Amino acid sequence: MGCVRPARQGFFPLDEELQLVAGSLTPHVQACLTRLGSWMPFEKAAGTLEDMLQVHISAATTRRQTETWGAGYVAVQEQEAERIERESPPAPAGPGKQLLSADGTMVPLVKGESAEVKTLVLGEIGEPVLEKGEWVVHARQLSYFSRLAEADTFTRLALVETHRRGVETAGQVIAVTDGAEWEQGFIDYHRPDAVRVLDFPHAAGYVAQIGAAIWGADTPTTKEWLTHQLHQLKHEGPSAVLPELRALTEAHPEIPKLAEHLAYLEKREAHMQYPIFQACGWPIGSGSVESSHRLIVGPRLVGAGMHWARVHVSPMLALRNALYNDRWEEACSYIVAHQRQQVEQRRHARSERHRTTRAAQLPQTAVVAPPTPLEPAPTLPSPQPTLTAEPTPPSAPPSDRPRQPWRPAPDHPWRRFPACTSRPRPGPRAQAAKT
Repeated sequence: MGCVRPARQGFFPLDEELQLVAGSLTPHVQACLTRLGSWMPFEKAAGTLEDMLQVHISAATTRRQTETWGAGYVAVQEQEAERIERESPPAPAGPGKQLLSADGTMVPLVKGESAEVKTLVLGEIGEPVLEKGEWVVHARQLSYFSRLAEADTFTRLALVETHRRGVETAGQVIAVTDGAEWEQGFIDYHRPDAVRVLDFPHAAGYVAQIGAAIWGADTPTTKEWLTHQLHQLKHEGPSAVLPELRALTEAHPEIPKLAEHLAYLEKREAHMQYPIFQACGWPIGSGSVESSHRLIVGPRLVGAGMHWARVHVSPMLALRNALYNDRWEEACSYIVAHQRQQVEQRRHARSERHRTTRAAQLPQTAVVAPPTPLEPAPTLPSPQPTLTAEPTPPSAPPSDRPRQPWRPAPDHPWRRFPACTSRPRPGPRAQAAKT
Protein backbone atom coordinates (compact mmCIF):
# COMPACT_ATOMS: atom_id res chain seq x y z
CA MET A 1 0.00 0.00 0.00
CA GLY A 2 2.89 2.41 0.48
CA CYS A 3 3.80 4.64 3.35
CA VAL A 4 1.52 7.10 5.07
CA ARG A 5 2.10 10.73 4.18
CA PRO A 6 3.35 13.00 6.97
CA ALA A 7 1.23 15.78 8.38
CA ARG A 8 3.12 18.45 6.43
CA GLN A 9 3.23 17.39 2.80
CA GLY A 10 6.45 18.05 0.96
CA PHE A 11 7.52 18.02 -2.65
CA PHE A 12 9.47 15.01 -3.88
CA PRO A 13 10.89 15.29 -7.42
CA LEU A 14 10.93 11.50 -7.64
CA ASP A 15 7.10 11.52 -7.50
CA GLU A 16 6.93 13.30 -10.83
CA GLU A 17 9.66 11.14 -12.34
CA LEU A 18 7.71 8.00 -11.38
CA GLN A 19 4.40 9.66 -12.38
CA LEU A 20 2.87 9.13 -8.95
CA VAL A 21 -0.37 10.76 -7.87
CA ALA A 22 -1.69 12.00 -4.55
CA GLY A 23 -2.36 9.37 -1.91
CA SER A 24 -0.59 6.28 -0.66
CA LEU A 25 -1.59 4.04 -3.59
CA THR A 26 0.09 3.70 -6.96
CA PRO A 27 -1.81 4.97 -10.03
CA HIS A 28 -2.44 1.40 -11.19
CA VAL A 29 -3.99 0.38 -7.86
CA GLN A 30 -6.10 3.54 -7.80
CA ALA A 31 -7.33 2.88 -11.34
CA CYS A 32 -8.22 -0.75 -10.52
CA LEU A 33 -9.97 0.28 -7.32
CA THR A 34 -11.97 3.00 -9.07
CA ARG A 35 -13.02 0.67 -11.86
CA LEU A 36 -14.27 -1.92 -9.39
CA GLY A 37 -16.02 0.77 -7.35
CA SER A 38 -17.92 1.91 -10.42
CA TRP A 39 -18.98 -1.65 -11.23
CA MET A 40 -20.16 -2.95 -7.86
CA PRO A 41 -20.88 -1.86 -4.27
CA PHE A 42 -17.84 -0.44 -2.51
CA GLU A 43 -17.52 -3.25 0.03
CA LYS A 44 -17.49 -5.90 -2.69
CA ALA A 45 -15.05 -3.81 -4.73
CA ALA A 46 -12.61 -3.65 -1.79
CA GLY A 47 -12.81 -7.41 -1.29
CA THR A 48 -12.32 -8.11 -4.99
CA LEU A 49 -9.24 -5.89 -5.12
CA GLU A 50 -7.72 -7.71 -2.14
CA ASP A 51 -8.30 -11.05 -3.84
CA MET A 52 -6.76 -9.85 -7.10
CA LEU A 53 -3.80 -7.70 -5.97
CA GLN A 54 -3.38 -8.70 -2.31
CA VAL A 55 -3.90 -5.06 -1.30
CA HIS A 56 -6.17 -4.46 1.66
CA ILE A 57 -8.42 -1.40 1.21
CA SER A 58 -11.43 -0.52 3.35
CA ALA A 59 -14.86 0.09 1.87
CA ALA A 60 -14.73 3.73 3.02
CA THR A 61 -11.43 4.27 1.20
CA THR A 62 -12.89 2.62 -1.89
CA ARG A 63 -15.84 4.99 -1.81
CA ARG A 64 -13.65 8.07 -1.38
CA GLN A 65 -11.26 6.94 -4.11
CA THR A 66 -14.06 6.28 -6.60
CA GLU A 67 -15.85 9.53 -5.89
CA THR A 68 -12.60 11.52 -6.11
CA TRP A 69 -11.67 10.09 -9.50
CA GLY A 70 -15.23 10.51 -10.75
CA ALA A 71 -15.25 14.15 -9.67
CA GLY A 72 -11.92 14.64 -11.44
CA TYR A 73 -13.33 13.25 -14.69
CA VAL A 74 -16.37 15.50 -14.39
CA ALA A 75 -14.07 18.51 -13.97
CA VAL A 76 -12.03 17.50 -17.03
CA GLN A 77 -15.14 17.20 -19.19
CA GLU A 78 -16.50 20.51 -17.94
CA GLN A 79 -13.24 22.21 -18.91
CA GLU A 80 -13.45 20.60 -22.35
CA ALA A 81 -17.04 21.80 -22.83
CA GLU A 82 -15.97 25.34 -21.92
CA ARG A 83 -13.10 25.13 -24.39
CA ILE A 84 -15.40 24.00 -27.20
CA GLU A 85 -17.83 26.82 -26.44
CA ARG A 86 -15.02 29.37 -26.33
CA GLU A 87 -12.93 28.28 -29.31
CA SER A 88 -15.55 26.57 -31.56
CA PRO A 89 -13.05 24.07 -33.01
CA PRO A 90 -14.02 22.19 -36.19
CA ALA A 91 -15.90 19.00 -35.44
CA PRO A 92 -14.78 15.65 -36.85
CA ALA A 93 -16.73 14.11 -39.67
CA GLY A 94 -19.95 12.45 -38.54
CA PRO A 95 -21.70 9.42 -40.06
CA GLY A 96 -24.17 9.58 -42.90
CA LYS A 97 -27.14 8.77 -40.65
CA GLN A 98 -26.84 9.36 -36.92
CA LEU A 99 -29.16 8.55 -34.05
CA LEU A 100 -29.63 11.11 -31.27
CA SER A 101 -31.81 10.19 -28.34
CA ALA A 102 -32.16 11.73 -24.88
CA ASP A 103 -34.26 10.82 -21.88
CA GLY A 104 -34.36 11.04 -18.10
CA THR A 105 -34.81 8.61 -15.22
CA MET A 106 -35.03 8.99 -11.46
CA VAL A 107 -32.36 8.02 -8.92
CA PRO A 108 -32.82 7.83 -5.13
CA LEU A 109 -31.04 10.41 -3.00
CA VAL A 110 -30.44 10.61 0.74
CA LYS A 111 -33.20 11.80 3.08
CA GLY A 112 -35.87 10.15 0.94
CA GLU A 113 -35.45 12.50 -2.01
CA SER A 114 -35.04 11.67 -5.70
CA ALA A 115 -33.74 13.49 -8.77
CA GLU A 116 -33.80 13.05 -12.54
CA VAL A 117 -30.68 11.83 -14.30
CA LYS A 118 -30.50 12.80 -17.97
CA THR A 119 -28.77 10.61 -20.56
CA LEU A 120 -27.78 11.24 -24.16
CA VAL A 121 -27.24 8.36 -26.60
CA LEU A 122 -25.50 8.77 -29.96
CA GLY A 123 -25.05 6.06 -32.57
CA GLU A 124 -24.81 5.21 -36.24
CA ILE A 125 -28.05 4.07 -37.89
CA GLY A 126 -27.79 0.79 -39.77
CA GLU A 127 -29.86 -0.63 -42.57
CA PRO A 128 -33.38 -1.95 -41.84
CA VAL A 129 -33.67 -5.66 -41.08
CA LEU A 130 -36.76 -7.86 -41.14
CA GLU A 131 -37.68 -9.17 -37.70
CA LYS A 132 -40.97 -10.99 -36.93
CA GLY A 133 -42.51 -9.79 -40.15
CA GLU A 134 -41.61 -6.10 -39.63
CA TRP A 135 -38.73 -3.95 -40.73
CA VAL A 136 -36.65 -2.83 -37.77
CA VAL A 137 -33.79 -0.32 -37.68
CA HIS A 138 -30.93 -0.74 -35.21
CA ALA A 139 -28.13 1.63 -34.22
CA ARG A 140 -24.51 0.61 -33.62
CA GLN A 141 -21.41 2.26 -32.13
CA LEU A 142 -23.47 3.66 -29.26
CA SER A 143 -21.96 6.12 -26.80
CA TYR A 144 -23.45 7.67 -23.68
CA PHE A 145 -23.31 10.90 -21.70
CA SER A 146 -25.16 11.13 -18.37
CA ARG A 147 -25.42 13.81 -15.70
CA LEU A 148 -27.57 14.90 -12.79
CA ALA A 149 -28.13 18.49 -13.92
CA GLU A 150 -30.74 20.97 -15.04
CA ALA A 151 -31.72 20.90 -18.71
CA ASP A 152 -29.69 23.96 -19.73
CA THR A 153 -26.56 22.73 -17.94
CA PHE A 154 -26.91 19.22 -19.35
CA THR A 155 -27.37 20.60 -22.86
CA ARG A 156 -24.17 22.62 -22.62
CA LEU A 157 -22.04 19.90 -20.97
CA ALA A 158 -23.09 17.35 -23.58
CA LEU A 159 -20.94 19.27 -26.08
CA VAL A 160 -18.03 16.99 -25.16
CA GLU A 161 -19.91 14.02 -26.64
CA THR A 162 -21.81 15.64 -29.52
CA HIS A 163 -18.62 17.35 -30.74
CA ARG A 164 -16.61 14.15 -30.49
CA ARG A 165 -19.21 12.11 -32.40
CA GLY A 166 -19.62 14.71 -35.15
CA VAL A 167 -23.28 15.59 -34.61
CA GLU A 168 -22.66 18.96 -36.26
CA THR A 169 -21.24 17.40 -39.43
CA ALA A 170 -23.39 14.25 -39.73
CA GLY A 171 -25.36 13.84 -42.93
CA GLN A 172 -28.73 13.20 -41.27
CA VAL A 173 -29.54 13.26 -37.56
CA ILE A 174 -32.65 11.42 -36.42
CA ALA A 175 -33.70 12.56 -32.96
CA VAL A 176 -36.00 10.02 -31.31
CA THR A 177 -37.42 11.23 -27.99
CA ASP A 178 -40.52 11.03 -25.84
CA GLY A 179 -41.42 14.61 -26.78
CA ALA A 180 -40.42 16.36 -23.53
CA GLU A 181 -39.86 20.10 -23.83
CA TRP A 182 -36.28 20.02 -22.53
CA GLU A 183 -35.43 17.42 -25.18
CA GLN A 184 -36.68 19.74 -27.92
CA GLY A 185 -34.45 22.49 -26.54
CA PHE A 186 -31.54 20.05 -26.53
CA ILE A 187 -32.09 19.31 -30.23
CA ASP A 188 -32.40 23.01 -31.05
CA TYR A 189 -29.00 23.65 -29.45
CA HIS A 190 -27.03 20.80 -31.03
CA ARG A 191 -28.73 20.10 -34.38
CA PRO A 192 -31.84 22.23 -35.07
CA ASP A 193 -32.42 20.63 -38.49
CA ALA A 194 -32.61 17.10 -37.07
CA VAL A 195 -35.61 14.96 -37.96
CA ARG A 196 -37.70 14.75 -34.79
CA VAL A 197 -39.46 11.47 -34.13
CA LEU A 198 -41.85 10.84 -31.27
CA ASP A 199 -41.05 7.46 -29.77
CA PHE A 200 -43.77 5.14 -31.07
CA PRO A 201 -44.32 3.26 -27.78
CA HIS A 202 -44.70 6.63 -26.07
CA ALA A 203 -47.34 7.77 -28.56
CA ALA A 204 -49.09 4.41 -28.23
CA GLY A 205 -49.21 4.92 -24.46
CA TYR A 206 -51.21 8.15 -24.83
CA VAL A 207 -53.62 6.47 -27.24
CA ALA A 208 -54.03 3.57 -24.78
CA GLN A 209 -54.81 5.98 -21.92
CA ILE A 210 -57.68 7.48 -23.92
CA GLY A 211 -59.20 4.06 -24.55
CA ALA A 212 -58.71 2.98 -20.91
CA ALA A 213 -60.40 6.15 -19.65
CA ILE A 214 -63.48 5.40 -21.75
CA TRP A 215 -63.89 1.60 -21.68
CA GLY A 216 -61.59 0.63 -18.82
CA ALA A 217 -58.09 -0.79 -18.77
CA ASP A 218 -57.46 -4.29 -20.18
CA THR A 219 -61.07 -4.80 -21.28
CA PRO A 220 -61.73 -6.67 -24.55
CA THR A 221 -63.24 -3.54 -26.10
CA THR A 222 -60.19 -1.45 -25.21
CA LYS A 223 -57.75 -4.06 -26.50
CA GLU A 224 -59.55 -4.47 -29.82
CA TRP A 225 -59.89 -0.72 -30.33
CA LEU A 226 -56.25 -0.06 -29.35
CA THR A 227 -54.86 -2.71 -31.72
CA HIS A 228 -56.70 -1.13 -34.65
CA GLN A 229 -55.64 2.42 -33.76
CA LEU A 230 -51.96 1.57 -33.33
CA HIS A 231 -51.87 -0.33 -36.64
CA GLN A 232 -53.29 2.73 -38.38
CA LEU A 233 -50.87 5.04 -36.60
CA LYS A 234 -47.81 3.03 -37.65
CA HIS A 235 -48.81 2.34 -41.27
CA GLU A 236 -51.05 5.30 -42.15
CA GLY A 237 -49.85 8.04 -39.84
CA PRO A 238 -51.57 10.37 -37.36
CA SER A 239 -54.09 11.67 -39.89
CA ALA A 240 -55.95 8.35 -39.63
CA VAL A 241 -56.03 8.32 -35.81
CA LEU A 242 -56.39 11.90 -34.56
CA PRO A 243 -59.98 12.37 -35.95
CA GLU A 244 -61.12 9.31 -34.00
CA LEU A 245 -59.48 10.60 -30.81
CA ARG A 246 -61.08 14.05 -31.27
CA ALA A 247 -64.50 12.49 -31.66
CA LEU A 248 -64.13 10.43 -28.49
CA THR A 249 -62.93 13.48 -26.55
CA GLU A 250 -65.92 15.54 -27.66
CA ALA A 251 -68.30 12.68 -26.83
CA HIS A 252 -66.98 12.39 -23.26
CA PRO A 253 -66.49 15.91 -21.90
CA GLU A 254 -66.89 14.56 -18.39
CA ILE A 255 -63.40 12.98 -18.62
CA PRO A 256 -60.89 15.87 -18.48
CA LYS A 257 -57.88 13.62 -19.05
CA LEU A 258 -58.99 12.95 -22.62
CA ALA A 259 -58.39 16.54 -23.68
CA GLU A 260 -54.90 16.53 -22.14
CA HIS A 261 -53.86 13.35 -23.92
CA LEU A 262 -55.28 14.56 -27.22
CA ALA A 263 -53.51 17.92 -26.93
CA TYR A 264 -50.19 16.16 -26.33
CA LEU A 265 -50.56 14.10 -29.52
CA GLU A 266 -51.85 16.98 -31.66
CA LYS A 267 -48.90 19.16 -30.69
CA ARG A 268 -46.54 16.44 -31.94
CA GLU A 269 -48.37 15.45 -35.10
CA ALA A 270 -45.34 16.26 -37.27
CA HIS A 271 -43.25 13.90 -35.14
CA MET A 272 -45.60 10.94 -35.74
CA GLN A 273 -45.21 10.51 -39.51
CA TYR A 274 -44.22 6.90 -38.99
CA PRO A 275 -44.91 5.60 -42.53
CA ILE A 276 -42.50 8.21 -43.94
CA PHE A 277 -39.89 7.55 -41.27
CA GLN A 278 -39.92 3.80 -41.91
CA ALA A 279 -39.73 4.27 -45.68
CA CYS A 280 -36.57 6.34 -45.18
CA GLY A 281 -35.00 3.67 -42.99
CA TRP A 282 -35.17 5.72 -39.80
CA PRO A 283 -35.88 4.34 -36.32
CA ILE A 284 -39.20 5.13 -34.67
CA GLY A 285 -38.41 3.88 -31.18
CA SER A 286 -36.14 5.18 -28.42
CA GLY A 287 -35.10 1.76 -27.21
CA SER A 288 -31.43 2.76 -27.20
CA VAL A 289 -31.85 5.44 -24.57
CA GLU A 290 -34.38 3.37 -22.63
CA SER A 291 -31.90 0.53 -22.39
CA SER A 292 -29.22 2.98 -21.21
CA HIS A 293 -31.20 3.47 -18.00
CA ARG A 294 -30.91 -0.24 -17.30
CA LEU A 295 -27.27 -0.33 -18.42
CA ILE A 296 -25.69 2.89 -17.09
CA VAL A 297 -27.88 4.10 -14.25
CA GLY A 298 -29.85 1.23 -12.82
CA PRO A 299 -27.27 -1.41 -11.85
CA ARG A 300 -25.08 0.97 -9.84
CA LEU A 301 -27.30 3.84 -8.69
CA VAL A 302 -30.78 2.37 -8.32
CA GLY A 303 -29.97 -0.88 -6.53
CA ALA A 304 -31.67 -2.13 -3.38
CA GLY A 305 -30.90 0.11 -0.41
CA MET A 306 -28.86 2.62 -2.45
CA HIS A 307 -29.23 6.31 -1.60
CA TRP A 308 -26.79 8.83 -3.01
CA ALA A 309 -25.72 12.31 -2.05
CA ARG A 310 -26.50 14.65 -4.91
CA VAL A 311 -22.87 15.70 -5.33
CA HIS A 312 -21.73 12.10 -5.92
CA VAL A 313 -24.24 11.11 -8.62
CA SER A 314 -22.59 12.82 -11.61
CA PRO A 315 -19.07 11.52 -10.75
CA MET A 316 -20.39 7.96 -10.68
CA LEU A 317 -22.28 8.50 -13.95
CA ALA A 318 -19.13 9.87 -15.60
CA LEU A 319 -17.18 6.74 -14.66
CA ARG A 320 -20.01 4.51 -15.88
CA ASN A 321 -20.03 6.37 -19.21
CA ALA A 322 -16.28 5.84 -19.57
CA LEU A 323 -16.72 2.12 -19.00
CA TYR A 324 -19.49 1.59 -21.54
CA ASN A 325 -17.97 3.98 -24.08
CA ASP A 326 -14.77 1.84 -24.04
CA ARG A 327 -12.71 4.86 -22.99
CA TRP A 328 -11.50 3.77 -19.58
CA GLU A 329 -7.78 4.08 -20.26
CA GLU A 330 -8.29 7.49 -21.81
CA ALA A 331 -10.37 8.65 -18.85
CA CYS A 332 -7.72 7.45 -16.37
CA SER A 333 -5.00 9.41 -18.18
CA TYR A 334 -7.10 12.58 -18.01
CA ILE A 335 -7.88 12.03 -14.33
CA VAL A 336 -4.23 11.48 -13.39
CA ALA A 337 -3.16 14.59 -15.32
CA HIS A 338 -5.88 16.59 -13.57
CA GLN A 339 -4.72 15.35 -10.16
CA ARG A 340 -1.11 16.31 -10.87
CA GLN A 341 -2.26 19.75 -11.96
CA GLN A 342 -4.16 20.15 -8.70
CA VAL A 343 -1.10 19.08 -6.69
CA GLU A 344 1.03 21.64 -8.53
CA GLN A 345 -1.53 24.37 -7.89
CA ARG A 346 -1.69 23.54 -4.18
CA ARG A 347 2.10 23.50 -3.94
CA HIS A 348 2.31 26.88 -5.64
CA ALA A 349 -0.39 28.29 -3.34
CA ARG A 350 1.50 27.02 -0.25
CA SER A 351 4.69 28.63 -1.50
CA GLU A 352 2.94 31.95 -2.01
CA ARG A 353 1.41 31.82 1.47
CA HIS A 354 4.77 30.92 3.01
CA ARG A 355 6.50 33.76 1.15
CA THR A 356 3.84 36.24 2.27
CA THR A 357 4.08 35.09 5.89
CA ARG A 358 7.86 35.37 5.95
CA ALA A 359 7.72 38.84 4.45
CA ALA A 360 5.24 39.94 7.11
CA GLN A 361 7.51 38.61 9.89
CA LEU A 362 10.62 40.51 8.76
CA PRO A 363 11.36 43.71 10.80
CA GLN A 364 10.26 46.87 9.08
CA THR A 365 13.24 49.28 8.73
CA ALA A 366 12.60 53.01 8.57
CA VAL A 367 13.51 54.46 5.20
CA VAL A 368 14.45 58.17 5.04
CA ALA A 369 13.09 59.69 1.90
CA PRO A 370 15.64 61.70 -0.09
CA PRO A 371 15.02 65.43 -0.37
CA THR A 372 13.02 66.58 -3.31
CA PRO A 373 14.87 68.48 -6.03
CA LEU A 374 12.78 71.60 -5.41
CA GLU A 375 13.84 71.84 -1.75
CA PRO A 376 17.61 71.92 -1.06
CA ALA A 377 18.87 69.63 1.64
CA PRO A 378 19.25 71.42 4.98
CA THR A 379 22.84 72.22 6.00
CA LEU A 380 23.93 71.62 9.56
CA PRO A 381 25.90 74.47 11.29
CA SER A 382 29.61 73.81 11.54
CA PRO A 383 30.78 73.09 15.14
CA GLN A 384 32.51 76.01 16.88
CA PRO A 385 35.66 75.20 18.91
CA THR A 386 35.24 75.60 22.65
CA LEU A 387 38.08 77.28 24.56
CA THR A 388 39.17 75.81 27.87
CA ALA A 389 41.46 77.22 30.49
CA GLU A 390 43.96 74.34 30.33
CA PRO A 391 43.71 71.98 27.40
CA THR A 392 43.92 68.35 28.38
CA PRO A 393 45.95 65.99 26.26
CA PRO A 394 43.78 63.67 24.28
CA SER A 395 43.65 60.15 25.63
CA ALA A 396 44.29 57.22 23.40
CA PRO A 397 41.20 55.40 22.20
CA PRO A 398 40.49 52.12 23.89
CA SER A 399 41.32 50.22 20.76
CA ASP A 400 44.86 51.65 20.74
CA ARG A 401 45.72 50.75 24.35
CA PRO A 402 48.04 47.74 24.67
CA ARG A 403 46.27 44.67 25.98
CA GLN A 404 47.92 43.21 29.12
CA PRO A 405 47.62 39.50 29.93
CA TRP A 406 45.12 38.89 32.65
CA ARG A 407 46.38 37.24 35.80
CA PRO A 408 44.24 35.92 38.60
CA ALA A 409 44.50 37.44 42.10
CA PRO A 410 46.81 35.78 44.66
CA ASP A 411 43.85 34.35 46.56
CA HIS A 412 41.88 33.37 43.47
CA PRO A 413 40.30 29.87 43.76
CA TRP A 414 42.15 28.78 40.66
CA ARG A 415 45.39 29.08 42.59
CA ARG A 416 44.05 26.98 45.44
CA PHE A 417 42.37 24.43 43.11
CA PRO A 418 44.39 24.23 39.94
CA ALA A 419 43.47 21.75 37.29
CA CYS A 420 44.95 18.24 37.31
CA THR A 421 45.55 18.27 41.10
CA SER A 422 43.70 16.26 43.68
CA ARG A 423 44.38 18.55 46.65
CA PRO A 424 44.23 22.29 47.07
CA ARG A 425 47.39 24.36 46.75
CA PRO A 426 48.13 26.53 49.79
CA GLY A 427 47.47 30.22 49.35
CA PRO A 428 50.04 33.02 49.60
CA ARG A 429 49.36 33.60 53.30
CA ALA A 430 49.94 29.95 54.11
CA GLN A 431 53.17 29.92 52.17
CA ALA A 432 54.30 33.12 54.01
CA ALA A 433 53.49 31.48 57.36
CA LYS A 434 55.65 28.49 56.40
CA THR A 435 58.58 30.66 55.62
